[in-house]
Amino acid sequence: MRWKVDSETGVLTDVLLCAPDHYRWLDTNAVAVSTLAASTQFNRAEMLRQWDGLLDALTRAEVRQHFLKPSAAHPYQVYTRDSSQTTPWGPVLTQLALPQRRGEYAAVLDFHLSADGFHAFGSEGVFEGGDIHIVRPGLMIIGHSGVRTNRTGAQQFAGWFAEHGWETRLEEFPEHFLHLDVLFCMATDRLAVACIDVLGDEFARYLNHHGIEIVAATYPEVMAMSCNLLALGDNRVISPAHSVRINAELRARGITVIDPPLDLFARGGGSIHCMTMPLNREALA
Repeated sequence: MRWKVDSETGVLTDVLLCAPDHYRWLDTNAVAVSTLAASTQFNRAEMLRQWDGLLDALTRAEVRQHFLKPSAAHPYQVYTRDSSQTTPWGPVLTQLALPQRRGEYAAVLDFHLSADGFHAFGSEGVFEGGDIHIVRPGLMIIGHSGVRTNRTGAQQFAGWFAEHGWETRLEEFPEHFLHLDVLFCMATDRLAVACIDVLGDEFARYLNHHGIEIVAATYPEVMAMSCNLLALGDNRVISPAHSVRINAELRARGITVIDPPLDLFARGGGSIHCMTMPLNREALA
C-alpha cells in the first residue's frame, strides 16, 4: 500500500483534504447548534482566507496535499478525518453515523480506488476517524459515545489491530463532545492535550503509564476546539490561533506551533485535526 500511518506524531508527509466549496454550519453537533442559536454571522470570504491560511501552513511544513472532490450535498466534507482512517496496512473506509454525512463515502472511494484501494471497510456499528487515535506503534485509543462511534464499530476497528498484537483502549465519553479529538489529541509521542475534567483521572493515569505528559484543557477550550490540533512530527504542530493558552503551553515545552486562524471552522464543530486525514507519516524511530 502507498499510504501508511503507524502513529499520530510521525513526520507528516501527505494529507487528505477537501476544499470548503460548499461549507456552511450544520446543526449536527453541540458546538454548531450553539453557534447557530447565537445567530453568529457566517463570513464566507473570511472562511476562505482561513482555508488558504491552513494550506499555507501545510505547505510551509512541507506536507503534500491531496484532495477529495467536493460535493454540494455534503457541506461537512471538509472534515476529512471522519470518513476514512489510514492504518499501518493502508486506508480503511469508516462507517459514518449521520445521514447528513453518510454520502461522503463516495468521494473517498473515488480517491482511494484510483490509487491502491483499501485495507478494510467498516461494516459493523458505526465509527468515525475523529474517534481514532493511533498513538504510536502498538498503542491505540478509540473513543465511543454511542452516537458517532459506538462500541460495536470501535471493536471492529480495534480487531484489525489486535490481529497484529496492538493494545487498544476503548474510551467512553459523553456524546455532547462529538468525537474524542475534541477532548484529546497527541502533540508528540510523549505529549498530549486532553481535558481530564471530562475524561477523568483514570484516563490520565493510563496516559502517564505509557509515558505521555498532559497539557490540561478546560471545558471552554474544548468547546472552542482548542484540543483539536495536528501533529506534524519533529516537535511541530498546527494549532488554531484562538487556542492562545494551549499554544503557549506547547511552546513552553519546546514545541514549534504554527497557528493559522480557524475559528470559523471551529464554530461549525471542527478544527485542524478534523480537517486533515494523514495519508502518510514517517514511521516513528
